[in-house]
This record gives sequence, C-alpha cells and structure tokens, in this order.
Amino acid sequence: MKKRINIWIVSAALLLLLVAAMVLCSGVGVVRFDRQELLQSPIFWNLRLPRIILSVLVGAMLSVCGGVYQSVFRNPLTDPYVLGISSGASLGAAIAILLGWEAHLWGVGGMALFTALLTILLIFRVASMGNRMHTTTLLLTGVCLTFLISAVISLMMAMRQDKMESIIFWTMGSFASASWFDVWLLIPIAVIGLFVVIFYSKDLNLLLAGSETAQSLGVEVEKVRRRLLFITTLMVAFSVSTCGVIGFVGLVVPHCVRLVCGADNRRIIPYSIFIGALFLLLCDTLARTLIPPNELPVGSITSLVGAPMFIYLLYKSKRRI
Repeated sequence: MKKRINIWIVSAALLLLLVAAMVLCSGVGVVRFDRQELLQSPIFWNLRLPRIILSVLVGAMLSVCGGVYQSVFRNPLTDPYVLGISSGASLGAAIAILLGWEAHLWGVGGMALFTALLTILLIFRVASMGNRMHTTTLLLTGVCLTFLISAVISLMMAMRQDKMESIIFWTMGSFASASWFDVWLLIPIAVIGLFVVIFYSKDLNLLLAGSETAQSLGVEVEKVRRRLLFITTLMVAFSVSTCGVIGFVGLVVPHCVRLVCGADNRRIIPYSIFIGALFLLLCDTLARTLIPPNELPVGSITSLVGAPMFIYLLYKSKRRI
C-alpha cells in the first residue's frame, strides 16, 4: 500500500514537472511572444501548441513501448527502433503516401500498423528458438530488417520523386507538420494503450522471470504477450504515421528509469510515461530552436543521445551475448 502511494506521489510530481516544461517550451521558438500575445496568437494555437502536445504523446508512447519490449523479450537492448518495428511502420506509411491515402482517417496509420505487425511477426519467426529469444539473433534480425526496409523506401523514392519530400519526412522524424488532427487521432490510442500496459505491469514483472515461471504463477503467457505486443505495435505505428521514425526514445528512457527505480514495471511504466514525454518535448524544442529559422529533425537529436547509450549497453552485456 505504501509503495502504491509513493508511485502516485512521484507520478504527480512528474506530471507537474511536465506541465511546467510544456508551458516554458510554448514560449520558446523563432517567433517570440509575451504572455498576452501568446494566448491570442494563431501561431501558438494552430502550430506550436499541437506540436507540443503531439511530442508529449509520442514520447510517452514510445518510452512505454520500449519498456514493454525489454520485458517481453527479456533484453535491455530492445526498443521499437532497434528491432526495426519503427522502420516497418515507416514502410507502411510510405506506401500509403504513394497511394495517396493521406486524406483517409486510417490510411497512413492503418497501413503503418499492418506493416509493423508483419515486421514483429517476422522477428518472432526468425529469433524464436522454442520458448526462448536469442539475443544475438534478435538484434541482428532488427538491424537487417532496418537496412532492408531503408533500401525498399529508397527505391520507392527513386521511382516516385514527386513524393520524395513527404517520404523523407517519415524516415527522419519531425513534428514540423503537427496538427490538431494528429493530436485527436493519437489521444484515444495513447490513453487506451497506456492503460492496457499499466494493467499488465505486474504480469510484465513475472515475464522477466521466464515463460515457465510466469506460467506456473498463473500468467497466461502467450495471451498476455500477444496483447501487449499488439497494443504497443499499435502505438508505435500511429506514432510513426504522425511524426515519422524517431529512434532510441524507447531505449533510453525505460533504462534510465530502471537504473534509478529498480526493475519493477509497476514503477517503470508510469514513470516512463512522464519522463519519456518530457524527454521528447525537450528534444523537439532543441530541434526547432538550435539553428533558427531552420530546424533539425528531432530523430537526429534523440539518436545523438540514444546511440551512445545503445553502445554502452551492448558493451556492458557483451559477455551474455
């Protein structure tokens, strides 16, 4: 009971910190306003505010998805980007763009979900050895799929150069075209997805002990695993459909939370929601303010942080691989 109260207190503090950061970041940009002008400006309401909210939603979802993958696959080196799931979703988004489905409500997001699910099914088929996932095979499968999908997307851009700029947007990751439509599309997916993951956080702890142990303790392992992988892939796919591929958020945030709070997913999941949202909000603020009036792809900022972290984790775990 005391532990649950502490989780609520820490989560409330993180929420207040996130809201404060959103308020501060809303006043930062190429166009600067005082407080009265800010609330009356169409630039704030139509461009900056939806961008801030979208970065918060995507940061929360990607962080939680990374934490789930690390528990399901029992590997701290996994996240949607490293496994190639984000790339798989970007392939679907690129196909939808070529087919002119951007105007359809589920056009880009639905195709991104379809190809992301195919990607994770392929990873399961290749990396599974009985009831176990071999770490080396898992990582190599993700890397190979990422390269393969990148090659396919490059060929698509070469054949349809009129769509090249739109496709490049997905491969680099950016919130530059964020809109209220994207925000309202992601809110129900984020709320449902995060609720489901929090609901299964205790089962995630048992999955870390191994499938047989979790089964003996009453967890329906395959059902829980399928549900969690589906809901997290859904969140990744729609995140990619709105802002493109943003790497390493799901790797960095859950791992940092784990270092501070331990391996209990009942803490990792809720804390990752707020810290992931704050991390991507700050990265996007840097991306749009470092070289004004131009801006950097936010994916490049997160990769500058995440790639060294991935190398460190790989080095640390090399004896087990």
